[in-house]
Amino acid sequence: MTATETTNEPAADREVIITRVIDTPARFLFLAYSRADYVKRWFGPKGWPLTTCEMDFRVGGKFRFGMTGPEGNAGPPFGAEYLEIVPNKKIVYDNGFDGAPKMLLTISFDEIDGSRTRLTIHTLFPTVAMKNEHVGYGYVVGIESGLDQFADFVAELQAGER
Repeated sequence: MTATETTNEPAADREVIITRVIDTPARFLFLAYSRADYVKRWFGPKGWPLTTCEMDFRVGGKFRFGMTGPEGNAGPPFGAEYLEIVPNKKIVYDNGFDGAPKMLLTISFDEIDGSRTRLTIHTLFPTVAMKNEHVGYGYVVGIESGLDQFADFVAELQAGER
């Protein structure tokens, strides 16, 4: 089952929404999501670098990621298909571990005043049980840690343009 398939559980019970305001224009945030060499610099929890990062950033394109933990152990690979891309505004993709059900992620970039952007990561899980399992394994904490690295990286991107 995917997050977009019918379930009896309300969507509100199956979702996780994480929002952060970053002091960088939306174009830099979008750029940081669009290139594998950039994604490798910030994605994932601190101490869990992407050691596999293959991306075909276009609608219908796919990505395949794998992280390696602090002890050198490879985590399970996961991947997605890009479903919608609106430059500097939105990226939508499904995502899941190999052979597992897929969740649906919508990354929104809402520029506030030309210099700051509200980044929203909306995750819709196919079931409440899958949501609870991911949250229990540290899904939210991991995304928040990755966003700390992301904010630092997009600030570097912006500084490089000045």
